[in-house]
Amino acid sequence: MFLAKVVGTVVSTQKDPKLAGLKLLLVQNLTLEMQPTSSFVVAADAVGAGKGEVVVCAAGSSARMTENTKNLPVDAVIMAIVDSLDVNGNIVYKKSDDV
Repeated sequence: MFLAKVVGTVVSTQKDPKLAGLKLLLVQNLTLEMQPTSSFVVAADAVGAGKGEVVVCAAGSSARMTENTKNLPVDAVIMAIVDSLDVNGNIVYKKSDDV
């Protein structure tokens, strides 16, 4: 699993039929200090995330274990929207601070 921030959407009119109706979002990986890295991933959205939200993603075979992505050809999925993040007793992110 990894932390990321939703930075955009991916629109594709030609795709595998199994992906029809599945929202694809562009996410940028984050460090534990909430700093963006240079890595981006296209992830299937299983929870209704939106641009600017901090999310938890899974990759590889784990990405195909949500209700929305079961047995689909996806390699990354957004499976949670982060409300807050505590690292070693320090709150490094609160959703209300970012909205």
